[in-house]
Amino acid sequence: MELIGATWRKSTRSGTQGDCVEVADNLVGVVGVRDSKDPAGPVLTFDPHSWRAFVISAKRR
Repeated sequence: MELIGATWRKSTRSGTQGDCVEVADNLVGVVGVRDSKDPAGPVLTFDPHSWRAFVISAKRR
């Protein structure tokens, strides 16, 4: 899947080591997640509802 127009961002809590993921949540109907060290590498995609559920669950921990 091509994610043309994706705007990738890292968490403001990311460290300086570069061991981060980047998220593109500006597209309609899909959220992309990739390794910040390999921006040309594979991308995981999620529907926005599933992504929100994951984020909410992760914040609770």
